[in-house]
Amino acid sequence: MSGAQTAGSSAPDSPIPGSPVPGSTAPGTLVVGVDSSTQSCKVVAVDIATGAQVTAGSATHPDGTSIDPRLWTAALAEAWDAAGIAGLGDRVVGVAVAAQQHGMVGVDGAGVPVHDALLWNDVRSADDAARMVAELGPEAWVGAVNILPVASFTLTKLAWLARSQPDAAARLDTVGLPHDWLNLQLSGSWSTDRSDASGTAYFDPVANKYRTELLEQFFGAVPSLPQVLAPNESAGQLLPRWGSSAAVVGAGMGDNAGAALGLELAPGEVAVSIGTSGTVFTVSETAVHDVSGQLAGFADATGRHLPLLATINAARVMAAGAAMLNVDLAEFDRLALAAAPDADGLTLMPYLDGERTPNLPDATGTLVGMTRANMTPENLARASVLAVVNSLADALAALTSFGVPVERVLLIGGGAKSRALREAAATVFGVPVDVPEQREYVALGAARQAAWAATGELPVWGRRIERSFMPDGGWGALVRERYATARRTVYGV
Repeated sequence: MSGAQTAGSSAPDSPIPGSPVPGSTAPGTLVVGVDSSTQSCKVVAVDIATGAQVTAGSATHPDGTSIDPRLWTAALAEAWDAAGIAGLGDRVVGVAVAAQQHGMVGVDGAGVPVHDALLWNDVRSADDAARMVAELGPEAWVGAVNILPVASFTLTKLAWLARSQPDAAARLDTVGLPHDWLNLQLSGSWSTDRSDASGTAYFDPVANKYRTELLEQFFGAVPSLPQVLAPNESAGQLLPRWGSSAAVVGAGMGDNAGAALGLELAPGEVAVSIGTSGTVFTVSETAVHDVSGQLAGFADATGRHLPLLATINAARVMAAGAAMLNVDLAEFDRLALAAAPDADGLTLMPYLDGERTPNLPDATGTLVGMTRANMTPENLARASVLAVVNSLADALAALTSFGVPVERVLLIGGGAKSRALREAAATVFGVPVDVPEQREYVALGAARQAAWAATGELPVWGRRIERSFMPDGGWGALVRERYATARRTVYGV
């Protein structure tokens, strides 16, 4: 049923990337990548020649949608110490940070935060975003910054600050992003890159310049902004508190751009990440424009572009299905594998928390095609898995509708551990699917960039594929047709 094949990367050097390399002790042989996500900070040191992991450490971030950015600094220090980076001395030649995108970090002239940093998932600026779109219109926004404002983006949060906290807004001297703040901690100066700046709604990733008039219009002032570095540029030297001051600090990047760099994504390859939310993204030589706002025209971390679509509902759909059936995820996966490939016609629309792709913020989920015969635990589990795959297939279809080639999918994220999902994906997507080995790809991408800044060359470490799947049989087209029919009938899209 799966059409599965076991595959590895082409003749990987020994040691295998991702394996510990306790013998990497020569000077100048290591680079450090940092992944500062919503939930945690991860630090990895890798061998600059092979990309093999040498050491790693992590620390958690507080829960919530706003945070004092100084807590990110503390988590970085904790993860840094857990990985033993300072003890590596002059073996470390470069460091770079990839971090959650869009958050607003605003400080006064003394560098003290004027307000807690508002994260990408803080929605208090939703009304401000709607006002921005209404005021300028979608075409003007896409023409200016290649995205439509939503509550995630930095400019909307600045507009909220000016409207709701005018005293704090008046004290604001510099505004940056989470990774810009960590660049400041590591190097002593503010800096950013195209990929992260392209998610602010005041940076044009096509012309590669800030649109300060948008800040003036919607924030009422133009604060100091971090320098936008080229992907291979250095943000400065590592400050002594972190270890060897001979190491350079790379430009850094947003997390999705980091994952693309860590995967060594090429045009025609699409990363599908299945976590709490789902993301579908690829690299493109040219910018992709979408006035509907469904596709975000971000920049990548190599000087190219990173068209991206996101779904709100992903791995949590399967977790909810397991909870409904009162089983753990392993048993849930076994049930899904025991069902008919098409769940005997049972179709779940997975919009349990509303949806972004398609734009259905107030939707709820729907189960259709129910009969006495197909209402079994196996089919319910299978329908939940297929719902996630179909939703991501919608995002892939949207990508191709803009002329972006989709030749192969790389499946990553916690949800990609599901065997049932892996085996269904290629047939429902209609393209080959590779499952890379489990690695911290965001941090790995940051490490690649650190090597680029340190040596002047972007290393090619290759990727190791755990499993490969080919489309298998005609049931995938049947499932897609049922899903699309249910979506149009119930939701009108």
